[in-house]
Amino acid sequence: MARRALKLASWTSVALAASGICLYSNKYLDPSDFGAVRVGRAVATTAVISYDYLTSLKSVPYGSEEYLQLRSKVHLRSARRLCELCCANRGTFIKVGQHLGALDYLLPEEYTSTLKVLHSQAPQSSMKEVRQVHKAVLRDGRTVAVKVQHPKVQAQSSKDILLMEVLVLAVKQLFPEFEFMWLVDEAKKNLPLELDFLNEGRNAEKVAQMLKHFDFLKVPRIYWELSTKRVLLMEFVDGGQVNDRHYMERNKIDVNEISRHLGRMYSEMIFVNGFVHCDPHPGNVLVRKQPDTGKVEIVLLDHGLYQALTEEFRLDYCRLWQSLIWTDMQGVRKYGQRLGAGDLYPLFACMLTARSWDAVNRGIGQTPVTATEDSEIRNHAANYLPQISQLLNRVPRQMLLIFKTNDLLRGIEAALGTRASASSFLNMSRCCIKALAAHKKQKTRSLFRRARISLRESFSLWKINLHELVLHVKGLRLTGWVWALLCWLLPASH
Repeated sequence: MARRALKLASWTSVALAASGICLYSNKYLDPSDFGAVRVGRAVATTAVISYDYLTSLKSVPYGSEEYLQLRSKVHLRSARRLCELCCANRGTFIKVGQHLGALDYLLPEEYTSTLKVLHSQAPQSSMKEVRQVHKAVLRDGRTVAVKVQHPKVQAQSSKDILLMEVLVLAVKQLFPEFEFMWLVDEAKKNLPLELDFLNEGRNAEKVAQMLKHFDFLKVPRIYWELSTKRVLLMEFVDGGQVNDRHYMERNKIDVNEISRHLGRMYSEMIFVNGFVHCDPHPGNVLVRKQPDTGKVEIVLLDHGLYQALTEEFRLDYCRLWQSLIWTDMQGVRKYGQRLGAGDLYPLFACMLTARSWDAVNRGIGQTPVTATEDSEIRNHAANYLPQISQLLNRVPRQMLLIFKTNDLLRGIEAALGTRASASSFLNMSRCCIKALAAHKKQKTRSLFRRARISLRESFSLWKINLHELVLHVKGLRLTGWVWALLCWLLPASH
């Protein structure tokens, strides 16, 4: 009996080995496409990460210097394992990893800095990517970009999301304070939309029409007659990535102008129109000089992921930002709580502005960001992770993509060295004033009331213009003082 069992086990091993060799040597079959391989890899990675957290920090006093250093090492090890899992399982895992990598001021820096590589170094083979973009020339001579979706993605994505949901629920049993179901909910809602290329084409045309008054914005034209749900053909537009300072220096493009244009564009999307492009990572935002006129353009790509804001949310978000810009702390509390933050509204304000609570109280437009404050905020993200995950689970789902968008835009500003200035906050305030005034006009039929609303709107905008002029004059005066000081010092040195 034992000999028969041994013989059976030997033949089984030979069969499995032969199958494995066949699969690995067959260029048309990829082991990562098999459910058991993907599930096993994800379960093993989750188990190793959980075990690392449970055991590594157990014997060290909580909050001590040793604890903080050790926790940082555990974060880094876990982030690398998670990144390796995303690259190995690909598809949906890469999309979720990219989402996490964009949450700069919400997750520990070890995670965001490690997962950021998924934006630029995700696996590129046609069997590996969710989608690929190719340059092609049509018979009539037009140069086009062809976006093609891998045929297995649709079937795989729903299984991957279910797997993530099970794993997140399992982790919650071990670490009850961490609430990450919001991440699964977002993937469930958004991934089917991102995989429908006709939906992407409609979004592209809608935003092009919506922002047509911005002559600096270029949205590639869609060729509908050649597009389907899994193949999208669009105008080919070349340019440098928006965070590439060297490209801009070579092409004599002003980084401050690009930063201002981005701010104006996204303020209009969020506050005025409530229809927001939620994936502005550098690969999706290009800059160039028009071949004909030499005028600087921002090229907006990848229109699969948009967030449509409800009117109530959009208006409360406008009022919250108005309160933050003008240091109205009662308004910050009121509208922070209306947007679901509850007693965590101070943390909510810090997450939105990427500023310390002290800076929020002093005025985010009055005090520039320092390297010390920026580092402090990133370090606090690790300390407040349970509260952050609780807050993300509590706020409206619309807020989650807004957070992601904010952090991606801040990443671009940081790369360009143009972190939000008083001027950019004033541009945001203009959009908030216009949006709130338009809403009030819609609510009344009285010509007299509409005239009063228009008058107040004009007066508020005039005050902002005056405030901006004062800041500009102060800047000129400071420049004059510095110049006078230099002129006085230089002769003295001779």
